[in-house]
Parts: sequence; structure tokens; C-alpha cells
Amino acid sequence: MKLKFRNLAIAAATVLGAAMANPAIHAANYPTKPITMLVPFSAGGPTDTVARLLAQAMGADLGQQVIVENVAGAGGTLAPERLTRSAPDGYTILIHHIGMSTAPTLYRKLRYNPLEDFEHIGLINEVPMTIVARKDFPPNTLTELVEYVKANKDKVTYANAGIGAASHLCGLLFMSTVGVQVTTVPYKGTGPAMNDLLGGQVDFMCDQTTNTTSQIKGGKIKVYAITTGNRVSSLPDVPTTKEAGLPELEVSVWHGLYAPKGTPKEIVERLSKSLQVALKDPTVIERFGDLGTEPIAQERATPQAHRDFLKAEIDKWAPIIKAAGTYAD
Repeated sequence: MKLKFRNLAIAAATVLGAAMANPAIHAANYPTKPITMLVPFSAGGPTDTVARLLAQAMGADLGQQVIVENVAGAGGTLAPERLTRSAPDGYTILIHHIGMSTAPTLYRKLRYNPLEDFEHIGLINEVPMTIVARKDFPPNTLTELVEYVKANKDKVTYANAGIGAASHLCGLLFMSTVGVQVTTVPYKGTGPAMNDLLGGQVDFMCDQTTNTTSQIKGGKIKVYAITTGNRVSSLPDVPTTKEAGLPELEVSVWHGLYAPKGTPKEIVERLSKSLQVALKDPTVIERFGDLGTEPIAQERATPQAHRDFLKAEIDKWAPIIKAAGTYAD
């Protein structure tokens, strides 16, 4: 009898071992436990907010809890680095923003390749940016701003939230587009930069609608343009950069989902389908609207569309960052 039970135990262990070694079996049953979503920034920020909305909606679709874990530091590079060391089983994923496309050029010692070291699940959203200035800044249109900056390049100051921040990247693109370098004033975050813009200590900046809309509506700052192809519903009277005469200046803060390299295709596809379901969720759509953004089109919430877009963004930002000579360790 003992021998019989021993043989059964060995057989069961053999079957279990084979199942564990077979990614297809894992994929068929996925998910069977909670999933961890890494966020490369502190709790309470825009990326964290998007992550928590997404985690709740995807968790409902997947039938398992999606736990948000903040892994902040090193300009958002710690979380992707950790993902490269995670098991490729679909139980650890990453949400990241535009920083995935600029990190390869910004950081000399980056320990991962955004294109080659991850599986790309899909894009999530794009947050428009606004070109704004202190209330009493002389230019009143984007064309006038360009002319004024060219004529006063040694006097004009541009505020940003630090190296690698969206406001920093937008400023680099602006200066590259108009062919003029102005004095940049880096801050430790958008809040301090906006405070000095409101106080008139700096002249202009470029930042997300999530951070500028209330100030624009309150008449506390000037606004020149939205940096995306379409106007936004929260600021319907503000023209796009294309409408305002600077079509080359197009930039947004986008988010995407990633899995470790080698994650089975079936699991990546399941996560992508869950992402697409989440982006249709009424609560997600409503809360995104409150943040001045909206879900990405369904056809872009796919692995291939995500990878193609990421490559295009890397190619777009690399020469701009190199020309500016801006690097981080």
C-alpha cells in the first residue's frame, strides 16, 4: 500500500513538474494568482493614478487582483530594471510613460533595452501638453512667442520639472524646432515650477494638461497651444500647435504596459485583451477625462502597435537629446 501511494505521489509530482515546465499549460490557466503591476514613480503622481485605475479594471476582467507596487527612483529606471529580473510568467508587469523612449539616450549606463528586453502589451493613454507662460508675458500667440524668443533668447527663461521630465522634453523639442536655445530653469517637480511661473519668476514652460488646466481656466497663466493633433474637450478654445503654426511641435505623455522578455505569447495576448476591456470601462473613461486624458484607440492597445510606437518615439527623441547634450548617470 505504501509503495502504491509512493508511486502515485511520484506520478503526481511528474505531472505537476511537466505542467510547470510547459508554458502552454501555464498560459491556458492564466491567471491563477494575483498580478503585481510595478510603477516607476511615487504614489499619488499621474502614472500611479493611471496604474490604480487600470489595475482595478483589469483585475475585474482577469478574475485576479492586480496589486500596484511603487518602485520609485533613478528617474524611473529602477522598476524596468527589476522587471528584467522577474519571472516571465505574467505575474509581474510594468506600467511606464514616455520615459521608456528617452531613457536609452538620457542614461549612459542604462541596464536594459526598452525594445529588446521586454514584451510589449499595449499603449494605454496619451496626456496632451500645453505651452503656457506667466500672465504678463508679452507674446499673445504661439507665432508671437516664437518671434519673441528668437529676439530675446538671452533674456527668456524656460522652467521644467527636471532632467527627463515631460516638461524638460517638451522644452527641448520646442527649442530644437524653433532653432533657439534659451536659459532653462530646472525644478524638483512640476509644482515648484508652476509656482514660480505664477509668481512671474520664470517666463514660460510646457506641461501636462493635468497640471495646467485649472490655472488656464482661472486666468492665472497664458496658454498658447495644445501639443497634440487634436484639441482637448477641457480646453476647447486652445488651438493645437499645428493650428497655431508649429506642426513639428507635437508631444504627449503616453503610458504603456510591459511584461518580462520571454513571457508566453498567449499570456501577453491575454493581458492585452484585458487592457482593451479596461480601456472601455466607464469608470476608467470618466476618471481619465478628469485627468485631461482619454483611453488610447483600441487598435493601439496591442503588442505590435505598442512596440512600433515605442521605436518611433526612441528615434524621435534620440537626436534631440543628443543635440542638447543632456545626460544623466
